Amino acid sequence: MTYFSFILEPQWIATMIMIVCYVALFSEKVNRAVATLMAAMFMIFSGVITQQEAFASVDFNTISLLVGMMAIVSITERSGLFQFVAIWGTQKVKANPIGILVVLSIVTAVFSAFLDNVTTVLLIVPVTFQITRKLQITPYPYLILEIFASNIGGTATLIGDPPNILIGSALNLSFLDFIVNLAPVVIISIVVLILSFVFIFKSYLTTNDRNRAAIMRMNAASHIIDKTLLYQSLFVLFFVMFGFIVAEEIHIENGVIAIAGATVLLGLWTMHEKPHIRDDKTEDILNLTDWTTIFFFMGLFMVVYGLEKTGLLEELGLKFLSLTNGSVQRATFIMLSVSAVVSSFIDNIPFVATMIPTLKSMETSLGGREVMMPVWWALSLGACFGGNGSIIGASANVIVAGLAAREGHPIKFLNFLLWSVPVMLLSVLIGACYLYLRYFAFF
Repeated sequence: MTYFSFILEPQWIATMIMIVCYVALFSEKVNRAVATLMAAMFMIFSGVITQQEAFASVDFNTISLLVGMMAIVSITERSGLFQFVAIWGTQKVKANPIGILVVLSIVTAVFSAFLDNVTTVLLIVPVTFQITRKLQITPYPYLILEIFASNIGGTATLIGDPPNILIGSALNLSFLDFIVNLAPVVIISIVVLILSFVFIFKSYLTTNDRNRAAIMRMNAASHIIDKTLLYQSLFVLFFVMFGFIVAEEIHIENGVIAIAGATVLLGLWTMHEKPHIRDDKTEDILNLTDWTTIFFFMGLFMVVYGLEKTGLLEELGLKFLSLTNGSVQRATFIMLSVSAVVSSFIDNIPFVATMIPTLKSMETSLGGREVMMPVWWALSLGACFGGNGSIIGASANVIVAGLAAREGHPIKFLNFLLWSVPVMLLSVLIGACYLYLRYFAFF
């Protein structure tokens, strides 16, 4: 019990801390890791939670999954695999600008399903500029479609987008659960999106044979910097993905599998080096881990637990339950709509982290977890698809905008909205139709 607890109820204290924290996050005036960790410390100092509860609230399965996959991707990137795939795919369509638009969007979507979105666009966008410069065509359609493809593609798997990692860990869902339930609607959305862009831009994206020949002369294989590392990376990635698929049967958490894969790959990559080089390589990879994101998640877990402990999230759950009239179908479409709109303009990670305990509090009233699974899938679809709603809707969007501005092709906020709002609404509509047909139409 602290001085503050005698003045205000813990629920009021937790609410004020949450509001200040989320305002700091949305304003981007404070580093997001600093914002959540500071809020977590205030939760402890004010007596809302104890320090033991704070550390116990951190979901280390999520943290381990993030750290492990970050390390695996960082090492694999050094083989040149991702750049090779992009250029190889471009040459397979004979450097046709429309064909390249299709290839790069598919590559972006697939990579985003198995890597994080930010890493994907950091790998693909520089290749995009390299190709469009040689073809002497505008990069804008490619960049915009890559943004959309990264957010939609990341929805397909457990590890594709942070909201899915949070949901999967909280509900103990498997890698296959996400593939089976979300991959179909992702594929449909990507196909519709690509066809729409091809229809709109087919008369604008043209080039001459000389420029196409310049692309065909590019040596895709030269981007494979280290063949041994390439084989090692593919070997480890295969077994990590296989581990995710069978994780439920072998009773091992996804975070442990990711850390194990990262450890094995790091060991294979450095085992034949001299001690000082081995240590330097190891430190280099650890330094490339996005520790800001890791500590952001840790602070966020503590803040959300504070809200949960005071009963605030349960009250929100009851209010949401009253809007649904006890209908899972109505709850599904409300959740899809709300999460998409909210995620268009604020970071979807704190939103999803807050909604998880809120929805958990509703499960008994709506018939249990199995009955309520469509609502959980709606949360994932809305949060991930909603990231396409504006240039600040997802981290990948901001990264692409920054890279584009550096190359002299700035993506303006309002101009992007002309594309992003229709795309977001279309993808959410597809998601709504999919959820209805899959879970409600025949039951």
